[in-house]
Amino acid sequence: MPQIIDGKQISAQIKDEVKEKVAALKAQGTMVCLAVIQVGADPASSVYVGNKKKACAYVGIESLSYELPEETSQEELLSLIDELNGKPEVNGILVQLPLPGHIDEDAVIRAIDPKKDVDGFHPQSVGALCIGQPGVVSCTPAGIIELLKRSGIEIAGKECVVIGRSNIVGKPMAILLLRENGTVTVTHSRTRDLKEVTRRADILVVAVGKPKMITKEYVKDGAVVIDVGIHRNENHKLCGDVDYEDVLPVCSAITPVPGGVGPMTIAMLMYNCVRSVELQ
Repeated sequence: MPQIIDGKQISAQIKDEVKEKVAALKAQGTMVCLAVIQVGADPASSVYVGNKKKACAYVGIESLSYELPEETSQEELLSLIDELNGKPEVNGILVQLPLPGHIDEDAVIRAIDPKKDVDGFHPQSVGALCIGQPGVVSCTPAGIIELLKRSGIEIAGKECVVIGRSNIVGKPMAILLLRENGTVTVTHSRTRDLKEVTRRADILVVAVGKPKMITKEYVKDGAVVIDVGIHRNENHKLCGDVDYEDVLPVCSAITPVPGGVGPMTIAMLMYNCVRSVELQ
């Protein structure tokens, strides 16, 4: 029977560890504070922001919430970020993506002080990750490494294949697996013979953005399968990029959707808030 990797349980462990660290910092007179900015009222973004606030309340991090109207200008948003950069009591700044079309996401990410960049998206954070310098690592890939380690899955020496090359998941994921001494291949929409490449994987990380695209034909017997995708199917049920029922019989371990990678992203955000205090 394959191991079902329980992201809810592992994320709860991490949040409890963060809670202890936050309490220890408070005892030394240091508060941890996260500012969350949301522009517009995208329903999925509102759910994420609500979950982030709940997690902050649980671990003892103070959260400041800025809910701005859809028509907020780029100048107004950059001015708010600049103000928060200058506030010593604010340790972390998070701008909920996606932003409305009239705002340049790249300019917004670059405006955040790298020491307060709890998402790990700033070019300086990404550069530090690439060359192994201390910094903040984007939450989803960092969470996947924790899922593997805390589930007793060895990465060193393994063939690791990442499907997807986004700046938020695919690329940092590949770098983190390399850092753990995995042998890494990154695949994408232009990869030839994708199934042949993915069937070499001991660890397969799927961040392709297409519901149930990955079936057992893509998976080597005994592989570990990590599903980053989250979608709603025709019956409005949550599903991932992996066809879970189809892949389950051939893998040795798999993350479910929901309850796999998703909860880890918020747990690692809480971890990054404390990390940002250490960096400051």
